[in-house]
Amino acid sequence: MSTPKAAVTNKGPLSGVRILDMATVIAGPFAATLCADLGAEVTKLELPASSDPLRTFAPMKDHHSLYWKVTNRGKQGITLDVRKPEGKEIFLRMLPSFDVLVENFRTGTLDQWGLDIKTLHQANPQLIVLRLTGFGQTGPYARRPGFARIFEAMSGFTNLTGMADGPPQHMNYPLGDVVSGLFGAFSIAAALVESSRAKDMVGREIDLSATEAMMRLLDPLAVELDQLNYIRGRAGSRATYTAPSNIYKTSDEVWVSVVGSSDPIFKRFCSAMGMEELANNPKFSNNQLRLKNLDEIDQIISTWCSSLNFEMLAIALNRHDVPFTKVYDINDVLNDPHFIERNAIIRLPDEDLGSIPAPCIVPRFSGIPEYIPHSGSKTGAHNISFYSELGLSDEEISKLKASNVI
Repeated sequence: MSTPKAAVTNKGPLSGVRILDMATVIAGPFAATLCADLGAEVTKLELPASSDPLRTFAPMKDHHSLYWKVTNRGKQGITLDVRKPEGKEIFLRMLPSFDVLVENFRTGTLDQWGLDIKTLHQANPQLIVLRLTGFGQTGPYARRPGFARIFEAMSGFTNLTGMADGPPQHMNYPLGDVVSGLFGAFSIAAALVESSRAKDMVGREIDLSATEAMMRLLDPLAVELDQLNYIRGRAGSRATYTAPSNIYKTSDEVWVSVVGSSDPIFKRFCSAMGMEELANNPKFSNNQLRLKNLDEIDQIISTWCSSLNFEMLAIALNRHDVPFTKVYDINDVLNDPHFIERNAIIRLPDEDLGSIPAPCIVPRFSGIPEYIPHSGSKTGAHNISFYSELGLSDEEISKLKASNVI
């Protein structure tokens, strides 16, 4: 892993866009971070008490939240209690200098604080407001609290995860949060394109339900039920829509993911196994037939994989151009020569730890030099510079700090 020579400023396609991120935990902040990766100037607003739960999430090192540092990279950090009259006044004063506001409070929370959409647009008529919640701004669940595992379970995703004869399972990562964050960043970019074409339009209010974002990933599930009366369920690591596609173990106990699902690839897979006749077997000659005989073909492949160590298997599959990979852990990722050459993992400058590894900016745009963002900042790290630029005097800033408004 190495760090490329970084550009001094981020010249990404969203450069010039200013985003105020007052969201908490992962989903909303991740949406803003993705925009920061692509050049947007993002200001992270927290309450003075530093109550964002993400600052307490594992992993921690010496009281430093590593999760926070990577999830909120590339942002300047300020504090402001918008619930207090002085804080609300400053907040509304800030808004004209921003293009986008990101929030993920329970539906109606900002309204209760006197910061309803009408008030926000009175302060800045062109402001785009991303509201990222568990279930959206309307409907009987609108006020429910939401977390990634809830989104995953209610969308139908969790029902697909696990062994066929076992319980549904959650993965050890908040997939629902980052998926909704991806939709959030996409939504912001779409709204910015629209506003650039209609300069005088009122800024869009974006209603993003994290549960609906997870549902959007699962295209065929509803039509399967509607047209075939079929409810897709758990199948372990095996795919039940194309075959063969599964995870197998080698003789030296390396887990390998192999995909031989198209007919040409399956033919090459059979050659790699030294079983060319399987490709023309009436039970396996096309995908639909292989699905009907999934247990049998999977057992043949599993037996073959278990007869070879990983090195031997890799040679055979590479020779016949069959898609496969060892199932990587993060140590494998960090040491893979392809990822090293592409600087897929970069090192973020960090004032506490020197530098820390994190995924690179995705995607890469031609003609834009690589940029290395700094890690997530300490609570209120940029208060003085930010509020000075807003026009507050040193005395005013000190008073606001003393009254715990900032």
